[in-house]
Amino acid sequence: MIPRYFVVAEAEHALQNPTSEEKVVLLGNRLGLGPGSRVLDIASGRGGPAVLLAREFGCVVHGIEIAPEFHAAALELATGAGVADRVTFELGDAAQATLESESYDAALCLGASFVFGSLADTVDALAPAVRNGGYVAVGEPFWRRLPLPEDYVDRGDLWTTLEGTVVAFETCGFPVVSVIASSEDDWDRYETLHWRAVEHWLAVNKGDPDEAEIRTRHEREKRTYLRYGRELLGWAIFVGWKRP
Repeated sequence: MIPRYFVVAEAEHALQNPTSEEKVVLLGNRLGLGPGSRVLDIASGRGGPAVLLAREFGCVVHGIEIAPEFHAAALELATGAGVADRVTFELGDAAQATLESESYDAALCLGASFVFGSLADTVDALAPAVRNGGYVAVGEPFWRRLPLPEDYVDRGDLWTTLEGTVVAFETCGFPVVSVIASSEDDWDRYETLHWRAVEHWLAVNKGDPDEAEIRTRHEREKRTYLRYGRELLGWAIFVGWKRP
């Protein structure tokens, strides 16, 4: 299950990754989406990318999300945006879901490769669901340079460099044909929305059983981003092509 910290911290996020609406639209263009396209969105969260793609390209999107709070927000967002006829959200664990074989023009997993275990595991899991000539797109962190400082404790052991991430993707047999990288502005927007949401929550939830844990994590994440993450941690959407 999703830790409660993220439910609190991402309560105001339309996009739950360090990216922008413009870059999600760019992704749709790179995927060649249109009114006849079918898209699978793993860990669809609050529904921001799915709704945006459906609205901009007229495609049909099916999302799978494990967090009930995010799932409910996604349903509300799709209805409010007038795309509920083209976007569906399933509440459940995507790692346990049965995916229709070769039924999608594109399969997305933006910032949630942990659902399947790793980047390579994610590509392998999504590949059968995509038709020949379609795409798998995974949003993944990478290190801007190595080695990392010894006291950088909140670091992902599965992550590697930009080049290493592309190599890991391509070992699955999908050539990477596009990389859409996050900017510092994307990162600042994503991280500081966490700060605002948590501070507002703490102000009105004194005495909550999780107050101390959420405050401690908030302060640690904020310091880590300012000290190390903004300089060293990158994020990008990697698009791989399933050869016909």
